[in-house]
Amino acid sequence: MAIKEDIERGNHGDGEEVSLPLLQEDNDMADKEVEYTDQTSTNASLWKVYFSTFVAVCGSFEFGSCAGYSSPTQAAIRNDLSLTLAEYSVFGSILTFGAMIGAITSGKIADFVGRKGAMRTAAGFCLGGWLAIYFAQGALVLDIGRLATGYGMGVFSYVVPVFIAEIAPKNLRGALTTVNQLMICSGVSVAFIIGTVLKWRTLALTGLIPCAILLFGLFFIPESPRWLAKIGREKEFEAALQDLRGKDADISKEAAEILDYIETLERLPKAKMLDLFQRRYLRSVIIGVGLMVFQQFGGINGICFYTSNIFESAGSSATVGTITYAILQVVITGLNTTMIDRSGRKPLLLVSSTGLVLGCILSGISFYLKDHNLALNAVPILAVTGILVYISAFSAGMGAVPWVIMSEIFPINIKGVAGSLVTLVNWFGAWAVSYTFNFLMSWSSYGTFILYAAINAAAILFVVTLVPETKGKTLEQIQAAINA
Repeated sequence: MAIKEDIERGNHGDGEEVSLPLLQEDNDMADKEVEYTDQTSTNASLWKVYFSTFVAVCGSFEFGSCAGYSSPTQAAIRNDLSLTLAEYSVFGSILTFGAMIGAITSGKIADFVGRKGAMRTAAGFCLGGWLAIYFAQGALVLDIGRLATGYGMGVFSYVVPVFIAEIAPKNLRGALTTVNQLMICSGVSVAFIIGTVLKWRTLALTGLIPCAILLFGLFFIPESPRWLAKIGREKEFEAALQDLRGKDADISKEAAEILDYIETLERLPKAKMLDLFQRRYLRSVIIGVGLMVFQQFGGINGICFYTSNIFESAGSSATVGTITYAILQVVITGLNTTMIDRSGRKPLLLVSSTGLVLGCILSGISFYLKDHNLALNAVPILAVTGILVYISAFSAGMGAVPWVIMSEIFPINIKGVAGSLVTLVNWFGAWAVSYTFNFLMSWSSYGTFILYAAINAAAILFVVTLVPETKGKTLEQIQAAINA
């Protein structure tokens, strides 16, 4: 059902003459489908949906492994390869440039070769990148490897949540899509922990493991039925839908509705980047881009990349603080997967943004006290509390929910190009924040956190005024409401 629904609402957006008369019909279909899908979700085995999600989120774990690699290996790589600080900084930051390139191309790749094909492409780049890092004897090959893994990250960051959203029943879609963020956090944490005991070349080889599992697992899971329907492979579409809903599930209604909607889609022109700024799509684009802007410019990558330095600057233990940080991130993200389909997307975003403001204010106060030699005994406690509140709040909502909403709000006919834009904005923000963080801290340590607090406060207003609640709604219902 979710499949049909996505296609239905998705195509309307391309032509207002077509979308207006279809809007009511699609709403009726979606309402009927709710009952049908709940029945199939209850009566049919969903093991293939869970298994497909497991395979896909190996890409998310790989994402985390790439992101977490540079933190524990800095000293060893610099010593072994005689790199200057500037050369290692290039190695660390070039990851985000690769991810931006991956983001630009991810939607087109996923639309051209399918969701599984895009995941294979990303895994291939990561495999090549890790091998280049392992065999590197100088900065050039090291950077090429890092760039390649970054490209794979950029593709994974788009295609994994989209694939999960397109195969999952609506009652599980939020939780399963959130597993994406959980596995990213797990990959980062595992890389950090085992990086303290493994040599940097060996650590690079561990990055091959999730890629290998992913590539092997892709042979045993179906392609996204929505994508198969979109490109006209009807027999494969029905087989994939049947596989995901269970061999005894009746998919005839759902399949027929999807194909009817695809016929409407075929009458509409191909979406281009400029089409996203047409009036009928503008709200979806503003929501998707806006959430990514607030997610990144709220300071997460600056704080994440330099957690140890922040703790040391505040006079507390970097090791204890960072390990606590990693554990909290994984635990709270895990809890979030059970909450997102119960409490809803919007409440989690509001609670998360409020917590981010509080964490930034506490950290800012600690550095203000330190800079002015006031209550110095309280500085370490305030700094650690602030950072831990910050990462807990981020993991509770702002980390995962924007990706869930991104996978839900765009009609399928613009999902590729819109997803590329949103992912590009996300990676540009990641680069901008990580690049400017040290400069901002040099300018004013407490001022940096107050700036992030102000941005996160603005995020609260953005969520209240513009972001819809998508919990328990079909993809068609979500997209019709936004783009009406």
